[in-house]
Amino acid sequence: MALKEQILNDIKEAMKAKQPERLSALRMLQSAVKNKEIELRPNSITDSDIFDVVKKMVKQRKESIEQYSAAGRTDLAEKESAEADMLSHYLPAQLSEDQIKNIVEAVIKDLNATSQKEMGAVMKEAIARCKGAADNKIVSQIIKSKLQ
Repeated sequence: MALKEQILNDIKEAMKAKQPERLSALRMLQSAVKNKEIELRPNSITDSDIFDVVKKMVKQRKESIEQYSAAGRTDLAEKESAEADMLSHYLPAQLSEDQIKNIVEAVIKDLNATSQKEMGAVMKEAIARCKGAADNKIVSQIIKSKLQ
């Protein structure tokens, strides 16, 4: 089943189960996916595009959690955390740090990269090989440590 259809089915289930928080988060996701779909016209949206939308939304939630926690608003931080957990369900399983290191090392070897100047090319290829299953921030940190 395509990811877009899965989201629609989950919205229906949340309605039937009377889960307002889950329904709200799923509707926000559906709206973001629809906006991305409009942006990509005339091409159709792929699961990869939807993964990008979900990753962006989860990242936004994590940033909000940090800000709310710093401001002492634990109630809002908990709400954002619950939304982030619900949205993370639609992401592929995340790679471990060791798996990311192995991918980065392989990319560096394939590209014969030796300095920080080649970080952009290494980063681009490493992200492509991770296929959305790794946080780009962690990938970047590992590449920096390997190219020094």
